[in-house]
Amino acid sequence: MHPTAPGHSATAVDALSLGAAALGNLFHAVSDEDAAATVEAAWACGIRTFDTAPHYGLGLSERRLGDALRTRPRAQFTLSTKVGRLLRARAGLPGDDLANGFAVPATHERVWDFSTRGVRTSIEESLTRLGLDRVDTVYLHDPDGHEREAFDCAYPELERMRAEGMVGAIGVGMNQTAMPTRFVRDTDIDVVLLAGRYSLLDQSALAALLPQAAQRGVSVLVGGVFNSGLLADPQPDATFDYAPAPAHLLDRALALRTLCEAFGVPLRAAALQFPLGHPAVAGVLLGARSAAEVTDATAMISHPVPEGMWLALCAQGLLPPGVPVPVPRQDGVRP
Repeated sequence: MHPTAPGHSATAVDALSLGAAALGNLFHAVSDEDAAATVEAAWACGIRTFDTAPHYGLGLSERRLGDALRTRPRAQFTLSTKVGRLLRARAGLPGDDLANGFAVPATHERVWDFSTRGVRTSIEESLTRLGLDRVDTVYLHDPDGHEREAFDCAYPELERMRAEGMVGAIGVGMNQTAMPTRFVRDTDIDVVLLAGRYSLLDQSALAALLPQAAQRGVSVLVGGVFNSGLLADPQPDATFDYAPAPAHLLDRALALRTLCEAFGVPLRAAALQFPLGHPAVAGVLLGARSAAEVTDATAMISHPVPEGMWLALCAQGLLPPGVPVPVPRQDGVRP
């Protein structure tokens, strides 16, 4: 792993970071033991950048990640969380939270809050769940329907907290490109966490966000490189952005896999490494729910990929011409 600092901050980011949504029981329950083993495997593989959010499992992800990291030397890892949803206790029988994607009891409800006070309260409550005294990076989380409040209230408060030294880097985390592009252009954020919009199947971030980020010195951390599963294992029942994959995208993913395998490269390796070719991309964020998934990802991100494979993908129209691709060393591994 080769850590870099997002934007103008001194906060380190690995080429491969661990996203902890699955540790909040995303779609399926994960045991406490498996959650701890996932973080342990990440640490053993050299991963030192971790991301979570209150939204993930109604705080379960933050609690589990904090439990797993609390005994580690604090100076040796970088931790991010997010603001925008406060958790408030619900009255009555809890039911479950599967309607929001998490297999946890619905003991709390999420309350959208991008106000000045809401941002600071969110961080304070996250620190309590994590059991830590600080986080390194804070993202505005999915402010799609709260654009004015995000720009007028939440962002200025994050900027004040950064100036106070309460957080090291600030940014926005979304699965669209338009609003993050405005943040890059009009504010002094350090980093964008972009989910699903820069992958082998979706290069929409190339139009404006990535060029703007490169120009402004804002780092981009790319999540969703498998587009929720289709690029990990293209099958008729695979999902794209958490919905059944359309036939044309399944066909494209299968064609990508066929060409990659002709060069001896697993599709997973190509999907993980592709975003790293753009100069604005500081790293990729991978969600994992088991030690085996972490071990596989670390093997895939360092799997040798010949330059000829990227050229062939462009020549066959599976990638746009001129798209930036990782430059391999002589041993085939991206530096």
